[in-house]
Amino acid sequence: MGEFRMLKLGEQIRDEISSLIMLQKIKDPRVSTFLSINRVEVARDLAYATVYVSSFLNESQVKKGVEGLNSAAGFIQSSIAKKLSIYKFPKLTFDMVNKLNRLEEEEKASRNEKESQQ
Repeated sequence: MGEFRMLKLGEQIRDEISSLIMLQKIKDPRVSTFLSINRVEVARDLAYATVYVSSFLNESQVKKGVEGLNSAAGFIQSSIAKKLSIYKFPKLTFDMVNKLNRLEEEEKASRNEKESQQ
């Protein structure tokens, strides 16, 4: 598949997962409607796709939500595969977006370093 088609497929999957979460179609109690799907990276061979999840909830609640999404991955895959017409649907894995947390930690470390130098 071309690069544009892979990006478009990722956006379609992101939209479908978001709507499943918002409509509370995923019955796992760990999956909160406050979870947000940031992006989906689809492999070129359509074997797998990584779904990045974030939220303003605390980190432990987001981790539980990601665990719930991973356990419901089969249901999510089958629900979306019925709507999208592609020959092979990728296996979904969910991951937490940690970039903001890493940036905050780096900022604290640099602040502490500056304070210790003074």
